[in-house]
Amino acid sequence: MSIVRDEDLLKNVKGSRIGRVLRKLGYVTREQVHEALQLQEGEHKGVMVGEILIKMGLLDEEKLATSLAAQRGLGYINLAEFEIEESVLARLKPETATAYGVVPVTFDEATNRITIAIKNADNFQAVDDLKQLLGMRVSAVVAKPAHIDAILAARYAGRRTGLDISRVASSAAVASLENRSNDSLDLSAIANAANDNAVVELVQLILMIAIKDKASDVHFEPFEDEFKLRYRIDGVLYEMQEIPKALATALVSRVKVMSKLDIAERRLPQDGRIELHLGEAPVDLRVAVLPTMFGESVVLRVLDRSNVQLSLDKVGLREDDLDRVRAMINKPNGIVVVTGPTGSGKTTTLYAALNELNSIDVKILTAEDPVEYDVAGLVQCQVNTDQELTFAKLLRSFLRQDPDIILVGEIRDLETAQIAIQASLTGHLVLTTLHTNDAPSTILRLVDLGVETFLLTATIEAIIAQRLVRRVCAKCKEFFTPNEEQLMELALRSGDVEGRKFARGRGCEACLKSGYKGRLALFEIMIMEDELRELVIKQASTRVLRTEARKRGMRTLRESGLLSIYDGQTTIDEVVRETMMED
Repeated sequence: MSIVRDEDLLKNVKGSRIGRVLRKLGYVTREQVHEALQLQEGEHKGVMVGEILIKMGLLDEEKLATSLAAQRGLGYINLAEFEIEESVLARLKPETATAYGVVPVTFDEATNRITIAIKNADNFQAVDDLKQLLGMRVSAVVAKPAHIDAILAARYAGRRTGLDISRVASSAAVASLENRSNDSLDLSAIANAANDNAVVELVQLILMIAIKDKASDVHFEPFEDEFKLRYRIDGVLYEMQEIPKALATALVSRVKVMSKLDIAERRLPQDGRIELHLGEAPVDLRVAVLPTMFGESVVLRVLDRSNVQLSLDKVGLREDDLDRVRAMINKPNGIVVVTGPTGSGKTTTLYAALNELNSIDVKILTAEDPVEYDVAGLVQCQVNTDQELTFAKLLRSFLRQDPDIILVGEIRDLETAQIAIQASLTGHLVLTTLHTNDAPSTILRLVDLGVETFLLTATIEAIIAQRLVRRVCAKCKEFFTPNEEQLMELALRSGDVEGRKFARGRGCEACLKSGYKGRLALFEIMIMEDELRELVIKQASTRVLRTEARKRGMRTLRESGLLSIYDGQTTIDEVVRETMMED
């Protein structure tokens, strides 16, 4: 095992340049460091000193990793040469170890100190969280990520423990809240319960499992005789382990503490945010607390950046649609509208478009409610209705900030629509969203808001409608021949699908027995060509607009769904559920 344990030495080299660390550890001489620095200024310009020393044959990968850890004041361990005792592994729940991407290495009973191996020397959050969760002193050493992953797979696989409800229910702090009404609850008792170790660990575990299972939302729901915990995975709600009603106040209060909300306020809605660092990736949780008849309902929206594909290549656009969208967003001015119901992936599509346009020579401003993901290079602003900072007010200010591209989170009223149009007419590209059923009906919605048709034809370049459907699980996918009844749901006959394959999932552990894993988007792209503009001026009906758009190459949501079915990516049920039959 290669590990630096000398605390005095670590304190001495912490924060030093890597050359000094390498010398203090006795790996290289002063002369060798100077030689590497000279090469860095010459033929190896831009290469790290440690990498140059490896190329020179004076250092190996493990010694460099040890030195980089020491530079942060941490030891380094080679897990390939170290056998971890089973009793030490048992100190950390499988879900906790997997979520944080850490492995327990040693445990000293005399000092109640556990040493964990972490992948990244900057992961201080894991150490702080585990101190609170475990009620122990926690030390960290750095190890190779591949070694940690191998141990997690080999030693923790299949050991999922579930939620230890009994430990929380038996906690004295939680028991003190039982059988007491909201009016009689003592604030100090609530605070004690919210900070009780068992409650802290349970809430942390609930969130970890949700993130690991790629849930988009976590619901804590109070009813008269029960308290439900549900996760939304791939757009569908699943009920998780039953939680006793007596734990409701403690769990909700813990979430409030984590999101810096007022635990004393139980009669008004509250909104907050939680920042978690699980493994190496930061995860944001948007918290909404709502008072109900039987207590407070809490919904946490999981904003996991690592789970979002911020690239147009990966949002699900077909090759021909991808070319059309790229042509639209590269226009110098005009409005591109993305439409669909809540949770249909509109924001992800817009972020992906902005990510592609984001470069040093382009100024991009966004007005959002709320800002869901921080994207480097974008100037992002959040709507604040409490301070009367609306979309319209932000947009007015944007026009004085010399932007090239503007994102308006949503057009909700005539004022916002008019300023977006003004921005477009003055040479800006405007990307925005709207809630409508399909692309053609967006025109009618904007006219209903009070926008003049001649302004719509002068500014709107394209309308993209989208839906999300669940993807067939790759691990349990099977092909089958649908019966007449199933085909009739899509208005098809056996002859229409001759020679085509239909897929479905049998249901396995990977997809929680649902047959689906992940989601894909269906798109309907209406390009505003001259013929369509003329119809808008004449105030043609949505049906006429749809017919003309299809003649001009628009693929409807249902037709996009059919292509995805034929590709074996989704199922008949999903497409029928998310799309409408065309007239």
